[in-house]
Amino acid sequence: MSTATTAGGPGLPQERRLVTEIPGPRSREMFARKQTAVPPGIGTTLPVFVTHAGGGVVVDADGNSLIDFGSGIAVTNVGNAAPRVVERVSRQVADFTHTCFMITPYESYVEVCEKLNELTPGDHEKRTFLVNSGAEAVENAVKVARHATGRQAVVVFDHGYHGRTLLTMSLTAKNMPYKHRFGPFAPEVYRAPLAYPFRWPTGPDNCADEAAAQTIDMINKQIGAENVAAVVIEPIAGEGGFIVPARGFLSKIVEFCRANGIVFVADEVQTGFARTGDLFACEDEGIVPDIICTAKGIAGGLPLAAVTGRAELLDAVHVGGLGGTYGGNPLACEAALGVIETIQEDKLVERARRIGEIMLPRLRALQRRSPIIGDVRGRGAMIAIELADPATGDPVPAGEIAQRCHAQGLLALTAGTYGNVLRFLPPLVIPDHLLEEGLSILENILGGDNTV
Repeated sequence: MSTATTAGGPGLPQERRLVTEIPGPRSREMFARKQTAVPPGIGTTLPVFVTHAGGGVVVDADGNSLIDFGSGIAVTNVGNAAPRVVERVSRQVADFTHTCFMITPYESYVEVCEKLNELTPGDHEKRTFLVNSGAEAVENAVKVARHATGRQAVVVFDHGYHGRTLLTMSLTAKNMPYKHRFGPFAPEVYRAPLAYPFRWPTGPDNCADEAAAQTIDMINKQIGAENVAAVVIEPIAGEGGFIVPARGFLSKIVEFCRANGIVFVADEVQTGFARTGDLFACEDEGIVPDIICTAKGIAGGLPLAAVTGRAELLDAVHVGGLGGTYGGNPLACEAALGVIETIQEDKLVERARRIGEIMLPRLRALQRRSPIIGDVRGRGAMIAIELADPATGDPVPAGEIAQRCHAQGLLALTAGTYGNVLRFLPPLVIPDHLLEEGLSILENILGGDNTV
């Protein structure tokens, strides 16, 4: 095992380095322990055990240094062990680790809420409260919408993913692995078509108008707009395959919600905190949600999530109706303040755009040389390729390609309703040379001209 460094963070050597096969013997030994201690329902994408991470690399127990195109599923946007996060959390852990904000509050919780009220889309008066996970944020957004409107129905979309709790499983579209045999599910959840340009039956040019019209027609016929508390949607569908809805679709849905007193909830759990080249993905089309849910990238790896919304909606809930023991833990709050400071001072919104400018042209050039790539899509540092049979358009599973990437030292993730999408979520602090090297690995695997 390499002993070149004893700490993670940006000081790690920013290089791909393979000293054993992937996974190596030490990781295999630890994985055997995992299998005897942890249920198999907790899956593993790449069974290497990490000892350090930072910048654009993760280092495993065998001393291998892998290029990180995953960011812990869009969590470490500012990089692992980011200095401002480490400094703030280290200082806080020495002061106190928990009091429960609902019992004896502390300033950092309020400061995070103030920041989110300021930074999220819209200049209306807002309120924010903090919870632990993306699923918890979405579930609380629905609670608020139902309470404020006095309505029950919730509309969600094909290919959407919102979490693993009972309600958020019900909101999620994909059966396997998220919902299979975990029912019965929550009632009053209705699913509408998502404007999915690559797979829209009449083509991408018709997608926005037709998908919006079908959604509105479904609501009016099957539910009644006056019975809908909330429409919940990811501005870019994450687990569904990084589907960027056809431009104009979201604005049509927002317009319908506004006209009918429906709360428009943006699930920005995966898309938020500079990931897409805007601080929040809604900003690309000027969408102002009534409620926005954030998590993942909010606190650099510590468990934190937030619900931010119009003051009149969140203020409608009675005292004691919101909260939780760990929500807004002081360590996570300090981490979030460090993340926001890092994004702003290191210009990571602009950096995310630059990552997209590097990745998209190379992937589109690869698409021209590799018939199996049906679509290249995404914004900023949230990029995906969809694999499809060039003759039929049928999905081609992406798992084998991801495994070949792993073997060559590139951590890549899969996604998609059909399991046929390779998704790329590099840390926004990844250096260009690692980004380019990772793309070269992918080009080599998928039959491109470049070699590694």
